[in-house]
Amino acid sequence: MSSTVRTTWSVDEHLDDILGSIRPLDPIELQLPDAQGCVLVDDVTVPVALPPFDNSSMDGYAVRVADVAGAGEEYPAVLTVIGDVAAGSGELPEVGPGQAARIMTGAPLPPGAEAVVPVEWTDGGAGGGAATTMRAASADPEGASGEVRVHRPVEARAHVRARGSDVQAGEPALAAGTVLGPAQIGLLAAIGRGTVRVRPRPRVVVMSTGSELVQPGEALGPGQIYDSNSYALSAAARDAGALAYRVGAVTDDADGLRAAIEDQLVRADLLVTTGGVSVGAYDVVKEALSAPDGAEGGGSGVEFRRLAMQPGKPQGFGTVGPDHIPLLALPGNPVSSYVSFELFVRPAIRTLMGLKDVHRPRARAALSADKPLTSPAGKRQFLRGTYDAEAGTVTPVGGAGSHLVAALAHADALLVVPEDTTLVEPGAELEVVLIR
Repeated sequence: MSSTVRTTWSVDEHLDDILGSIRPLDPIELQLPDAQGCVLVDDVTVPVALPPFDNSSMDGYAVRVADVAGAGEEYPAVLTVIGDVAAGSGELPEVGPGQAARIMTGAPLPPGAEAVVPVEWTDGGAGGGAATTMRAASADPEGASGEVRVHRPVEARAHVRARGSDVQAGEPALAAGTVLGPAQIGLLAAIGRGTVRVRPRPRVVVMSTGSELVQPGEALGPGQIYDSNSYALSAAARDAGALAYRVGAVTDDADGLRAAIEDQLVRADLLVTTGGVSVGAYDVVKEALSAPDGAEGGGSGVEFRRLAMQPGKPQGFGTVGPDHIPLLALPGNPVSSYVSFELFVRPAIRTLMGLKDVHRPRARAALSADKPLTSPAGKRQFLRGTYDAEAGTVTPVGGAGSHLVAALAHADALLVVPEDTTLVEPGAELEVVLIR
């Protein structure tokens, strides 16, 4: 945390201070099911070719090409069936001249065979239709015998998945920094990796403050409102890749808040509070967590700041507990807290994960509006909007009020009005942060 004393911080200064103080989590070795959503630490190469052997892509018959050349409906090629080859077969029959081996999808191509004839191109073998005979062969792989009539020729390697046609041994499989999703987990399993070294998903604890807050599903009393911030921010933390833990709202009591935070330290890599950071008489977070004299520059304690932005002027950042767990204190108004999360908390989570690109994508778009937008001088304003990538436009949603949570639910972008701009005319180009 910076030790520089200043009256107002810019958005960029505050973000740089946060990211400069946070380091990626230490790598750990995890079983594949537990590694989903984590970031790969090391490059992974392919130890064995995929597939590891030539295999059939169809149910049918493994044949020599010359034996079915010129085959047709009127004059089929008649081949002797010498055995069955099922997926997982070890000992394989050798296909000689005038012979065929009944083969199942995924089964290894037997020696001597050059291609696979789909069962639909045959009579399915003596004594039954194609589908019936193939089902019988699957149930009784030792029962192959008789002859098969082939009604169409095939080219060499037809319906054969070649060894290494997916990836060759020694080729790169996944690069360090990859977020492991279902497809990546599947690839690691396919090449035989049971464990993998990753940075774990950060554990983020989210808590709201305020004696006026009531949990959804309960009845509202006079002067009370529902706690939406902790739900929105914990969902946003999960969306960013974290393991999120939502704590019920803490009342406006400094000792109670300190105790609640201390209880959560055991499961937190990052703490996020919302509310109680302004200058009011009941701003409990500021009262409970303000950095003591000399705490700046790495000590435990939170520094509270005024940022040149709207919404989200009051912010806090620092560390708490003996392990100096990072804590970001966000404003209590719903839009202010969500915008603050996108700008500051999400990049912090992504930094803990060890990702290189920690920011939301941005674009340039023309303002689509009936009237100009106004913005306070000296502040960077973030307005909610909907972005049309095809048209290259962005349309404001709702007003500038930091309590307008309904408009936020319909927005997929933040319009960014720079500090030195006080009026934006329709059609003017703006930077937009894509938040969906």
